Amino acid sequence: MSIFDQMMSRYEIKSDSDRLNALHETMQEIALAGLYRSGFFEKAAFYGGTCLRIFHNIPRFSEDLDFSLIAKGETFQIEDYFPAIMEEFNALGREVEISKKEKRGFGKVESAFLKDLTDVYDLSLKSNKKVRIKIEVDTNPPLNFETEQKLLLQPFSFMTRCFTLPDLYAGKMHALVFRNWKNRVKGRDWYDFEWYVRNDTSLNFNHLQIRMKEFNGIEMSQEDFMIRLKDKLATTDIDKVKKDVAPFLKNTQELAIWSNDYFLALANRIRIQ
Repeated sequence: MSIFDQMMSRYEIKSDSDRLNALHETMQEIALAGLYRSGFFEKAAFYGGTCLRIFHNIPRFSEDLDFSLIAKGETFQIEDYFPAIMEEFNALGREVEISKKEKRGFGKVESAFLKDLTDVYDLSLKSNKKVRIKIEVDTNPPLNFETEQKLLLQPFSFMTRCFTLPDLYAGKMHALVFRNWKNRVKGRDWYDFEWYVRNDTSLNFNHLQIRMKEFNGIEMSQEDFMIRLKDKLATTDIDKVKKDVAPFLKNTQELAIWSNDYFLALANRIRIQ
């Protein structure tokens, strides 16, 4: 059995959705391995929902690979690291393509997360174009975050520099409150918020404040942020939230308790660092 097949064999696959989720995660881990070999994590750190999934075992799948430089002012080109990613896939018998995304498809609010100077790329298998992973690096990041080294064992043993949980939490709360897609919501933000509260994770509010100032041009106290958060939690259509996150879950019964009142109760249990 090849290493790629060994990695895929970790998953219980009963449907096309299961297979796509397994392929996504296997590809994500191979891409991280290629980045590690290239020295990428000397300059950058991994964050976002996929980091939470791979290194903290949150029980939902994720799609994107989100990174941040660890300092401002670096001369950096993500394209320099693409050959290492492609070489890692080739070594496992898989060919991939990496293509640049057109920015005109990003809405105004969404571009607040991508920034005008950020280039976004799609990583896809040549044999299966449906499996596509967005790669993004924030080259002018909000600072005041901490990182740690996390171990991954496949396709070989290597370390990945990641945001610590309080700072991952800050990024997620910023996204939950300020992300504003036209006709839908990102239920994965809500799922992750629930996970942080249930795991009694502390929230680095200082990093959250910096993110709000740099991305949105506003300053908020803890009290003002909680008012805005609770308004979002109280007024969003929960059925849309559930619909978005359901394809990324093995057990959708987890969503049975979800309601606006449930999330408002979670908000009262946020532990701020």
